[in-house]
Amino acid sequence: MRLHVDQRHERVLELVRERRSIRVAELAAELGVSAVTLRRDVEALAAQGRVQRLHGAVVWPEDAAPEPREREAGAAGAVIGVIVPTTNYIFADIVRGARETVAAQGGRLVLGVSGYVDAEDSVQAEHLIAGGAQGLLVAPSWFGGVPEDGQEKWLLERDVPAVLVERSAPPGNPAANLDRVRTDRAHGAAVAVGHFASLGHRKITAVLQEGPHADQISAGFRAAVRARGLDVDIDAPSVREHGDYEASVDHLVDAVRKRGVTAALVHSDEDAIVLVPRLQAAGVRVPDDLALIAYDDEVAGLSDVPLTAVAPPKRSVGELAAKLLLQRLAERRGGQRPGPGQHVDLLPALRIRKSCGGEPNAD
Repeated sequence: MRLHVDQRHERVLELVRERRSIRVAELAAELGVSAVTLRRDVEALAAQGRVQRLHGAVVWPEDAAPEPREREAGAAGAVIGVIVPTTNYIFADIVRGARETVAAQGGRLVLGVSGYVDAEDSVQAEHLIAGGAQGLLVAPSWFGGVPEDGQEKWLLERDVPAVLVERSAPPGNPAANLDRVRTDRAHGAAVAVGHFASLGHRKITAVLQEGPHADQISAGFRAAVRARGLDVDIDAPSVREHGDYEASVDHLVDAVRKRGVTAALVHSDEDAIVLVPRLQAAGVRVPDDLALIAYDDEVAGLSDVPLTAVAPPKRSVGELAAKLLLQRLAERRGGQRPGPGQHVDLLPALRIRKSCGGEPNAD
């Protein structure tokens, strides 16, 4: 028979008082409830000062050793796990920003890499938590950037706080209740369109990668084109859709020569660097015939024709995600009621270089 919430709370208090300290997972199993439900019960009781939660366990208050003040305030000494699909591209700076923030608070960051294999996310999480990680920064291997078919389940079952990094969950999905910090990539695409418009371009296109950020970038591009009354050349193939760049080159050459396109947004800048010499070999000059903006600004400035690029605030994403997770740990250690969940979107900048014409403002 399922217990009423008040009865369950009394049973939790009875077991913790009797045993003095008990693991949250063990307590959930004994009461026959999910770990998520049990965590809510414990957080409610901790907020009332009736129990204390320490490192995945529930402790009777009089038995809990006091934490040093600096640990309560800043989660000093915390071990933070971070799971990313790769340490290349944007994630190198994100990890760097998180590591520096955690270190500044006297903590330590440990890394797990999933290799874009969905099943590996939970394996890495289990390994990090078993090794002492008290919280997780996670960029799951969700291909479209959002969970599908229960991909979020493993994350919600972990008995540590987690912050999503450069990922999100749609309203109604249980993972939407998690804290998150990400780049507003739709805004970045809109900024690129606005720059094209300011230079007088009236017909533009976008050649984008498939992957976690494609939907956001595409949505921002389409919305900005509509808002500014520009003409858009549609049906561009995804970059490397056919295993090479030829489809993208052919589309752009035809767009310029036959359909009057004068500007293109390309994601990513690595792909743009490959496309530029191929376009020029086909007689389409950048920026004379085609103004080009890349997305990501990893290596855009190193192109033979330095590329104007949308630059996500990568290091700041890592810094803010780490600060938010440290805040959650401090709340737990202090037995405080958790503050409101946070969905933080950071705005990218536009680094203007030669690939659009005009006067560069970067490098």
